[in-house]
Amino acid sequence: MQVLKKLFKKADDTSFEKQLKNVLGIKSGNTTLYRTALSHRSVKETPDENNERLEYLGDAVLSAVVADYLFKRYPYKGEGFLTEMRSKMVNRQQLNDIALKMGLRKLTFYNKFDNALKGSQIFGNTLEALVGAVYLDKGYVKTHSWVLKQIVIPHMFVDDLELIDINLKNKLIGWANKNGKLLTFELADERMEGSRRLFTINAMLDGQLLAMGKGYNKKDASQVAAQVAMEKLNLQ
Repeated sequence: MQVLKKLFKKADDTSFEKQLKNVLGIKSGNTTLYRTALSHRSVKETPDENNERLEYLGDAVLSAVVADYLFKRYPYKGEGFLTEMRSKMVNRQQLNDIALKMGLRKLTFYNKFDNALKGSQIFGNTLEALVGAVYLDKGYVKTHSWVLKQIVIPHMFVDDLELIDINLKNKLIGWANKNGKLLTFELADERMEGSRRLFTINAMLDGQLLAMGKGYNKKDASQVAAQVAMEKLNLQ
């Protein structure tokens, strides 16, 4: 019986490693580490089993890689421009869209019976956790190359992002004022998600819910809500 369990586990690990390589483009050196990175707290409650700690680490590593990339790409741009560009590249909605395009929905372990999770941004969080896993597995130099090759170059179209006005909230407020409408941004929820505080902001138009955004600070959550609202109103 013990021998059979080991054989099934080995086969399962081999299948998982193949899927991981197909999606991430790298061979894992630590299968358990990547399983943890792909495990949402809806299926693994303890910090050592779910991906929240790796998400925290990956967020910092991804931010550093993107900052380095922008610093070298724009040698004559100031801090304000570089900070704005980094925000465009690593915001919640952007990372979630990239994660879905990469196929992380199929690999992520989460409670598939929870309909709220299907439309949430957990896949972007999973992508950050995977960056953390790659960093621990391969080191910073290889992670830097991997992030550029698999995330930044194929998915973050910097030339297009450069043209986008990041302050969508002000743009949306201007549209509302011009059209005689009342637009407000209200804090709908504030809770701890792992070691970080997650904010939910509602964009209300004439007292009705227009759009909702989540972020690890109120500004990011408001910008996500504004972005969704702009798309709904066909203003982009």
